[in-house]
Amino acid sequence: MSNVKERILGAVTVMSDYDAEIVWKLILNRFSDVSWENIQTEEPDEIDLQMLKDIEENPDCHEFVSSEDAMKELGLF
Repeated sequence: MSNVKERILGAVTVMSDYDAEIVWKLILNRFSDVSWENIQTEEPDEIDLQMLKDIEENPDCHEFVSSEDAMKELGLF
């Protein structure tokens, strides 16, 4: 995944539901000619499976930072 996509995901993770709805409407307006129903589903690869396993088993995956700290780390603040 590109650095830009990672930053976008990080920003969405820390934003309020209200702000997320605004972003979602922007996406829908910008890509309205794209059919979301036609997006293909893919099976997870080994990296995906390992990440899912880590989420379940690794205590470090259960640590959270404040939205302010996350935004600073992402260079958004």
